[in-house]
Amino acid sequence: MPNSQSLQVHFLPDDVTVSAQPGEPMLEVAGRAGVTIPTGCLMGSCHACEVEIDGEDVICACISAVPAGRDKITINIAVDPTW
Repeated sequence: MPNSQSLQVHFLPDDVTVSAQPGEPMLEVAGRAGVTIPTGCLMGSCHACEVEIDGEDVICACISAVPAGRDKITINIAVDPTW
């Protein structure tokens, strides 16, 4: 893992914050925080793992990493109530 500046990842609706390194897989960071992100295919096709970052971008957590260039991000795992 690169020696980058760590950032704080805040998970909603659980209200849990954990430190992470840019580039870390999103699902690993969530697991370390004790937060479960629903998954399906683990390839980004089924969209079961969609989360919202900072109230803006919706991404598939199973194929995404913690972004660089920020001090803190907020990930809302309750984006799609149909899952």
